[in-house]
Amino acid sequence: MTTTLDEAAGGAAPPGKGPKPVTVGQRNNTVQLGVYIFVIVPFAALIAAVPLAWGWGLTWVDVILAFVFFYLSGHGVTIGYHRFFTHGSFKAKRPLKIALAIAGSMAVQGPPIVWVADHRRHHAFSDKEGDPHSPWLFGTSPLALAKGFWHAHMGWLFDRDITNKERFAPDLLADKDIVKVNNTFAIWTAATFLLPAILGGLITWSWWGALTAFFWAGLVRVAILHHVTWSTNSICHMIGDRPFVSRDKAANVWPLAILSFGESWHNLHHADPTCARHGVKKGQIDTSARFIWLFEKFGWVHSVRWPTPQRLAKITAGAEA
Repeated sequence: MTTTLDEAAGGAAPPGKGPKPVTVGQRNNTVQLGVYIFVIVPFAALIAAVPLAWGWGLTWVDVILAFVFFYLSGHGVTIGYHRFFTHGSFKAKRPLKIALAIAGSMAVQGPPIVWVADHRRHHAFSDKEGDPHSPWLFGTSPLALAKGFWHAHMGWLFDRDITNKERFAPDLLADKDIVKVNNTFAIWTAATFLLPAILGGLITWSWWGALTAFFWAGLVRVAILHHVTWSTNSICHMIGDRPFVSRDKAANVWPLAILSFGESWHNLHHADPTCARHGVKKGQIDTSARFIWLFEKFGWVHSVRWPTPQRLAKITAGAEA
């Protein structure tokens, strides 16, 4: 039997079979230590960047390299991990599929299968018990919301429970290409820090250039990207506009649109998860959708699920069911 994305995201189980458990065991100490390192170290670099930026070590080479790797790894998450692997918003040819998996891995947000399983679980139980990172799990008092914000933004990352990949990502477990990228996550993590350092050293022809590129285009860039992605989980489930009908509190937060590559049009996404464009209204910037459009023009992707007037009418607030 072929597993659909809806079933993988927690839909109905085949007749005669109960649903697989939501979580399976807990992370071991080595994996948990890795989580702490790759969350805390870039964050510490981001904090250190505030005083260091004042007259120390930041050059145009660092800025350009940080911008390039921010866009590369960021779109690897938004186009690859999210819209393609998690929601099937389009179909991609094999070279692009592998490239998107590698680019997403370089954001250091976890291997692709782990990321997809967690995100499909989020959609299956959005803002309810079972959602790994809802800000509404502790109540609505000011203290509960502060606790919920921390949990949704980054606290949930330290939870040892492992989302069941067989339940939420069986299609990716069956894809040999993605399994290989998933199993070599450590290589792509090393590459995302070392490549900027190598390029910075070669461009400036100095060890100092390599060091500053490692700091700014490696550590600081990863930290900023982390917090942009996590803001979609936290801020975009607490405040913002909700012009479309969804079964949770996902909202559109326009100030995040550029940095998040269109992901902060989050209300539309939760109202229509498989839609390839999240910023569907005039003036809503969505660079991820623009790249998907370009990929389609080049013939690298097909079967793109673009928004249509009929599709949007079904989810517009106030529309008849």
